[in-house]
Amino acid sequence: MTKNEWLDVARTLIASRTMDIIEETDLAPSGKVTYQFSARGHELAQIILGRALRHGHDGATVYYRSRPFVLAAGMTLEEGFAGPLARAGSRNGGRDIGVVHHLPNRNGVTVLPASGDVGAQYTPAIGWAQAIKYRTTVMNDPSWSGAIAVALGGDGSVATNGFWAALTIATTQKLPMMFFIEDNQFGISVPGSFQTPGGNIAANLASFANLRIVEVDGSNPDEADRMISKAIDHVREGRSPVLMRVRVPRLCGHSGADNQSYKTKEQRADEEARDPLGKLKDFFERKKYMTSEQWDEFVANVEADVRAAADAAVAQPEPEPSDAFGHVFFDGKPALHGGMMSEGIEPLPATGAMEEQGGRVNLIEAVKRTLDYELANNPRVLVFGEDVGVKGGVHGATVDLQIRHGADRVFDTSLSEEGIIGRAVGMAMAGLVPVPEIQFRKYLDPATEQINDCGTLRWRTNGDFAAPMVLRIPVGFSKRTGDPWHSVSGESIFAHTIGWRVAMPSNAQDAVGLLRTALRGNDPTFFLEHRAIQDTMPGRGVYPGDQYVLPFGVANIVRSGSRATIVCWGEMVHRAKGVVEAMQEDIEIIDLRTIVPWDRETVVNSVRRTSRCMVLHEDTITCGFGAEISSEIMKEAFTHLDAPVVRLATPDVPIPYNKGMMDVVIPNTTEIEQQLRALLAY
Repeated sequence: MTKNEWLDVARTLIASRTMDIIEETDLAPSGKVTYQFSARGHELAQIILGRALRHGHDGATVYYRSRPFVLAAGMTLEEGFAGPLARAGSRNGGRDIGVVHHLPNRNGVTVLPASGDVGAQYTPAIGWAQAIKYRTTVMNDPSWSGAIAVALGGDGSVATNGFWAALTIATTQKLPMMFFIEDNQFGISVPGSFQTPGGNIAANLASFANLRIVEVDGSNPDEADRMISKAIDHVREGRSPVLMRVRVPRLCGHSGADNQSYKTKEQRADEEARDPLGKLKDFFERKKYMTSEQWDEFVANVEADVRAAADAAVAQPEPEPSDAFGHVFFDGKPALHGGMMSEGIEPLPATGAMEEQGGRVNLIEAVKRTLDYELANNPRVLVFGEDVGVKGGVHGATVDLQIRHGADRVFDTSLSEEGIIGRAVGMAMAGLVPVPEIQFRKYLDPATEQINDCGTLRWRTNGDFAAPMVLRIPVGFSKRTGDPWHSVSGESIFAHTIGWRVAMPSNAQDAVGLLRTALRGNDPTFFLEHRAIQDTMPGRGVYPGDQYVLPFGVANIVRSGSRATIVCWGEMVHRAKGVVEAMQEDIEIIDLRTIVPWDRETVVNSVRRTSRCMVLHEDTITCGFGAEISSEIMKEAFTHLDAPVVRLATPDVPIPYNKGMMDVVIPNTTEIEQQLRALLAY
């Protein structure tokens, strides 16, 4: 770097150090800052890295000790203080703790939203890296050529699921990715030897294929500048991903509440001797950039600027309390990063009208046709997951789609649900439309962290970022058998997952309309395909055309009636219909179609007319979504009821493998009829 560039590094390092000291000695003790995570000791290498990422489409994921990097990426000093102070002028508007950073592109790098979970930053960075490759080679956008993705993390994070998932994807796909591991040898109080054998992830990965290993002293200005620059060039040139182990001292506790009593006196002294601020001063004097006196004057000037920024941040207003309710879902204002609309691209127009084409199709064929059309007409759509490529999916929803659209757009993944969903998040933030598939509902469990982080992304960033995607999952029992691993329904968990929309069609036509709406929407969406109606007669229907859309939150009255209302969704719609037709009773059946949002108005109005209601679902009964519906009916239609609301659902047991056992666990036709007759007779 030039002298002027080194001056900027020094200015940022001193500013970051002063910010930490002000928080540690004033703002935190006085209660103005309630979460304080110092970066003292980590600053130099982060700042050099941040200054080097100037491509324009570089992307970086960070963690709670990354403020020096974010300052180098363009965050102002006042913004840096406003976050921990929870002021209105912070990037997140007071919604999130101030050490969980994000920053829209200012100086050439987009700082993707951090997670409060250790290790959750790696797979979204991989998604950004794959988006770089995709936009360059498939979309032929030269502006993305040479961009890279970087994930910053501490040594403790190399033990996490996310790290290994990302490492596997980066190396098997040879993506433009750098793992920037800041190794201070402690995860709070746990030594690095508990995170990786011998406490050195670089040594352990020395023989890992398609990965360049670099070790660097993050306190040495010359070495850090040279090695970080060379590593970035290596990734930009497309030679291989890089893992850089950056040795740094942690001069502070893990957080403001940590007194480091677990460190010996010798360890503390060694860390102080490796302070990068002192080494940077020596470097400036050796280079004759400054004398000792000039350095002191320089430090004083920077400290004055920092204290002025602190005063300005403290003086900012508190956020409006009501602002806490905004930005959960798309509200008409596109995010700065994430989804097509962030780049000014409107989704394809759709008439919404049904134009029936050909004969009747299975639900799974309807899904495939919809994906095929959207892939053909929107180059940003990608379909991926385990076995979705050559095989065409274990359920057949992607058969021949790879042949038609290529292996860059319909592709197989490594066996890691964390990697599938985290990658989708990064892709979505890079402006693509990912359509990941998870083979069965139970298999989603390893990706719970990424699911929850994705749903709150727009809210946590005050509308700056979003990750619209459509996550397809076959759910429920099959026509042949059940079992505890492949037959989970579990939609109530999704309904409780903030920021996600949830669709569960009961037939082919609804599947087309809801899937197309989701693909052209601007929110992450769970699209649940019930296994028992994927390729069976009840789920079949005439394909409704390539422009057919259905709005979310609009239920379907499958059968009108006046004596009682059944509210159901998925496979239970057909079960309810069969029972009611056999009973020859005047009972209304409502297919909810979407769980989030759900059609309160149609349900309540129906119950007000019929005065009786059964809520029927396959998911287990305790805290099932039927409880939410029942509660709303009691609130809005209590005086119209002639009987208590009946909830009929699977008891709180897994779905058995034995078919006879399964048939008595899942609500069966005999039980539905008995409960309905009791409801009518009440």
